[in-house]
Amino acid sequence: MFEGFEQRRLAVGETEINLRLGGSGPALLLLHGYPQTHVMWHKIAPRLAERFTVICPDLRGYGDSGRPPGGPDHAGYSKRAMARDQAEVMTALGFERFCVAGHDRGARVAHRLLLDHGDRVDKAAVLDIAPTLDMYERTDRRFAEAYYHWFFLIQPYDLPERMIGADPAYYLERKIGGWSRTEGCFTAEALAEYQRCFRDPAVIHATCEDYRAAAGIDLVHDRADRDRKVVPPLLVLWGRQGVIERCYDVLELWSARAEQVSGQALPCGHFLAEEAPEETLAALLAFL
Repeated sequence: MFEGFEQRRLAVGETEINLRLGGSGPALLLLHGYPQTHVMWHKIAPRLAERFTVICPDLRGYGDSGRPPGGPDHAGYSKRAMARDQAEVMTALGFERFCVAGHDRGARVAHRLLLDHGDRVDKAAVLDIAPTLDMYERTDRRFAEAYYHWFFLIQPYDLPERMIGADPAYYLERKIGGWSRTEGCFTAEALAEYQRCFRDPAVIHATCEDYRAAAGIDLVHDRADRDRKVVPPLLVLWGRQGVIERCYDVLELWSARAEQVSGQALPCGHFLAEEAPEETLAALLAFL
């Protein structure tokens, strides 16, 4: 995976970020989601690197990146802190301006990056999410049943950590299997990497902190910015067979959060870059 890419580890603020870097041209930052790592981009990153300098980091707490403490209010895993990491990564790599695409949790980091550092972003894409504030404020039984983990992972330490830690490989495979709709979409090599990282109790804890922050400090930040709109052009992609399609009018919600929005559903479940790599690649290239 990631042939021709180099691996780096950069110190940023209070942590270190592990990443892969490859290609040449304008900078494109790719942010992964839960419970994965930067490896989720392995099917499309090499082809994007034919036109862009592609940066694929592990978010703080995930993969091989650092795992700083969350703190009593979990602000160490706020999307503001995670977005700041990525802005500092791009500065350290010498890119003052860049494009960004994020999936799942990485898309929520990208949204906050657009709000806090939008003057540095040329274009952005968010994959298979609706805005966090809308999802919490519109929660109903249908959403809660489909995304029960949003409410399980935010339970106080260490209930979810102990339960997941009893069999992390089983939990990970059940989660990604339940959200995907394409048989065989996860390669053995990628799955082995997800399992390797997710076996670490510190990763399990950090990823719970990510969700705890989303249900607390992130909502404080999002409510403060409720009336602010993302300025750079925004592409929204989602899985036609997934929860986001069933529960939301995706483009309508994002049009209330951004000035320029376009997008479409792709023929897959939640994991666009692995379930529908050709369609995801084509949509990103056309937009970028």
